[in-house]
Amino acid sequence: MHFRIDLSKRFTCGAFRMKLTLKSLTIIAAVTCSGAIAETSQAPVQQHNSNALWFENWQGLSNAIMKVTDPNGKFSTIEAKSGTPVFQLQAGEVVDGIYQYELSAATDKTQKIVNQVDNGRGDAARDSVAVPFRLSGRFVVSRGVIVTPEEIKEE
Repeated sequence: MHFRIDLSKRFTCGAFRMKLTLKSLTIIAAVTCSGAIAETSQAPVQQHNSNALWFENWQGLSNAIMKVTDPNGKFSTIEAKSGTPVFQLQAGEVVDGIYQYELSAATDKTQKIVNQVDNGRGDAARDSVAVPFRLSGRFVVSRGVIVTPEEIKEE
């Protein structure tokens, strides 16, 4: 496959000047983005209010387990067979600081079981298993409520 780049047109990107044609940019964008779009569907997006954390865009996921660790190391486990798991701050037990979570769920996609040892027994034996989804992140609690940290900008 041969690509021809026409250096007659200029596009500016920040402090760099690039000379590429629209056709070349389209080819580069298509090659770069196609793998990312094909590999992942829309991932769940972390949302919160003052006392709860949950996820939106929860499509094709089930049997979720969310483990949340507070700044003191105490952890909570939230399970949801369907729908998004929701972590809620418990009044009187709230510790200010950075909380971390690990989220795992089963997707609606399946993959072939490679090791026959993992296929179940008897009537429960299967040749495929749900593809797992995993996500981790953190959120901040200040003055007893979940907050969005302010962006720090250097001047």
